Amino acid sequence: MPRPLTALRRTAARIDARTPEGRDRALDGLRALALLAVPVGHWMLGGLTRSPDGALHNASPLTSLGFFAPVSWVLQMLGVFFLVGGHSAVHSLERARARGVGHAAWLRGRAVRLLRPVLGVAAVWAVLIPLLQRLGVPGDTVRTGSVLVVQPLWYIAVHLGLTALTPLCVTAARRLRGWSAGVLVAAVAAVDLLRYGPWADAVPSWIGLLNILPGWLFAYQLGVLWARGQLGRPAARLLLLGGGALFAVLLLVFHYPASMVGVPGAGRTNSHPPSLLVLALAAVQCGAAVLLRERLGRLLERRPLLWLPVAVVNLSAMTIFCWHQSAMLAVAVPGAAALGTVPGLTGAPDSLGWVAARLALLPLFGAVLALIGLFTRRFDGPWTVFSRTWKAVAGAAAALFAAYALGVV
Repeated sequence: MPRPLTALRRTAARIDARTPEGRDRALDGLRALALLAVPVGHWMLGGLTRSPDGALHNASPLTSLGFFAPVSWVLQMLGVFFLVGGHSAVHSLERARARGVGHAAWLRGRAVRLLRPVLGVAAVWAVLIPLLQRLGVPGDTVRTGSVLVVQPLWYIAVHLGLTALTPLCVTAARRLRGWSAGVLVAAVAAVDLLRYGPWADAVPSWIGLLNILPGWLFAYQLGVLWARGQLGRPAARLLLLGGGALFAVLLLVFHYPASMVGVPGAGRTNSHPPSLLVLALAAVQCGAAVLLRERLGRLLERRPLLWLPVAVVNLSAMTIFCWHQSAMLAVAVPGAAALGTVPGLTGAPDSLGWVAARLALLPLFGAVLALIGLFTRRFDGPWTVFSRTWKAVAGAAAALFAAYALGVV
């Protein structure tokens, strides 16, 4: 057996042996799958174009390649994200209460773990902005990069908001059982009826914002039900089949946009704020996740080589989430400066050639992300290596970046 493979097997066996006996590997596997869909989705569904002055601008293959929309059905896995998040939060809160830790202290601990990496990426970009400008990088490129870095971070705010509601979600699950998720679907459907019905012209444009909470809370509430043993296989089949049927009806009969992410220039979007189509897809994803849980868990227990990447991805979750757009930019910005327009990197995303070239670039983006992670992973854990002065400097820099980002997003 080749030495690299032998070393890989030994590493996998070591990590497998160190994994706690009661660890729910299926949940970790689902979380890793949903997490990896974030960078792959952003890298495949978002592109860059180079203008004559050398500046980079955001572009989307969905503008020209309509057939690409179904790819977003696979790569938009927020339903699984929130499902696992709700499930994990219930058990985490139960363990905290067993130790005598109250809800406020528990929430503060989870918030700190999520916000440390966000603070880190914001502080680094606060330094990068003037540095890149001094190095001659066009201002439009810097603004484009800032937008790309900020856009994924909305998930952190939503996730924290849902986490804060965990006790209420548990109470709703106890009293209403499956209806606690059903009322959220009804709420989103009612808002969609208002904003897309024949009276839409008379409805204020902000009405869609009412879908933000119930739209993203739906899958999280399913996770709470799952953790409490109230979401079994029969209910999962109903979610899978019912969600699939609703998805088809909304697309074919009510003509919802096919893409699950925003398309530049489109009059409607499914994701900002979430539409009923998002909940239908989440129902399909959550139903499939519940049905596959036992099989996935057994597979990850029997195959240490499969468990190895799952463990690594879960340990690197916030690094991947916060820095994947920076990794793409780390390739695109010098690439554009040195080579001009590069197919799949800074060329217009309007052909199958772009798709093929972007697929070929994914391993490079991943490798750069891994290199960035060697430095940035220190932001994920407690900042024991930083003095109070450096923490204050990082906080001030992050605030400056936030102010800049609000002006360009």
